[in-house]
Amino acid sequence: MGETSAHSQNGFWISELNRRPEVRKDFVSRHPVKFYDTTLRDGEQSVGVVLTPAQKLEIARALDELGVGRIEAGFPRVSGEDAEAFKAIANAGLKAEIWGFGRAVKADIDELLRLGSRATVIETPTSAIKLKAYALTVEEAKRRAAEAITYAREHGVKVAFFTVDGTRTELETLRAFYKNALDAGAEELVVVDTIGACGPEAVEFLVRQVREWVGPQVPLHFHGHNDFGMATACAVAAVRAGAEWIQGTINGMGERAGNGDIGEIAMALQGLYGVPVELNLRDIRKVSALLRRATGHQIEPWKPVVGENLFMRESGAVASQFHIPEAIEPFSAELVGAKREIVLGKKSGIDSIAIKTKELGLSLTPEQQQTVLAAVKHAGVEKRGLITDAEFRFIVHRVQNPS
Repeated sequence: MGETSAHSQNGFWISELNRRPEVRKDFVSRHPVKFYDTTLRDGEQSVGVVLTPAQKLEIARALDELGVGRIEAGFPRVSGEDAEAFKAIANAGLKAEIWGFGRAVKADIDELLRLGSRATVIETPTSAIKLKAYALTVEEAKRRAAEAITYAREHGVKVAFFTVDGTRTELETLRAFYKNALDAGAEELVVVDTIGACGPEAVEFLVRQVREWVGPQVPLHFHGHNDFGMATACAVAAVRAGAEWIQGTINGMGERAGNGDIGEIAMALQGLYGVPVELNLRDIRKVSALLRRATGHQIEPWKPVVGENLFMRESGAVASQFHIPEAIEPFSAELVGAKREIVLGKKSGIDSIAIKTKELGLSLTPEQQQTVLAAVKHAGVEKRGLITDAEFRFIVHRVQNPS
């Protein structure tokens, strides 16, 4: 097999180049990557998105079935509805750990305690620009963070410390914030690219740096945004550098260009790098559809992993290869619970007609197939879209019964 040939393994049909030792050397013998989903908090921060407590509970149940290890059930101090949703999710008996979110403010922690939270992220701004925006000094922000973390720990709450705009924080300042948090009792740390300001090489450097600062025992998370379209690449880089938890959302929902998309990240890690992931990818498209219904926001049909076009084929040249999925797709539709199908339109070819005819239990002579193909192309141009199965049946009927 040549170096650039496709390698088939477990439904992934990737380039053999991905398996070269120099590509995978930092991913060898990795424990499964775990996912911390923040759809119900950071995802809901998408402009115009408002989820009801009932919708949040339904989404949380779906995330649990998806195999998400931790579900951030919200920021309860935002509103009474957020607190209601948090309590419902916390009491739902899910397998996933239910986490809260709070600022380094005692009142935020008190609300989480009132609701029975046993684990929370506590955030504070750390970059010079964010501290200026909040009119805080480094020392004041560190003091507030330490007090909130200590208070939460004294009440039996597990804490992951979250550095807002951490990737734009001067390195020694960031190190001081992390040390301060660990000294106060934080058990886990989050490397945060709040405004998507890093490329993957920078994320890898920073996660390695934090790992060096805090040692091998402290669990590290990565939380990234997609402002330069690099969130998936950055998450992969974070895993390469030693992050155990990836924070993200379904469909990449979130402020501005959104968060890292946990489905995309899981597929990239598992398919391209052979890194095991704790996520049931067969359900990812189902959960994606649930979010679209709940939020009223659609996604691009060509979006990786969950887009509706991924396993549809209109082009006649591609349809001629439809019987060999690995010739036209990098992974099996079964991996993500999708169905492969031929659709008809302007770009269809004679193989498209043959496949669709067989699928619908119809029969055409070679001459009739050519006539039907011409009619389908004409109808696709006129309609400026795809031809439905009902419309195709009508075309076939008209060709077979010209009088």
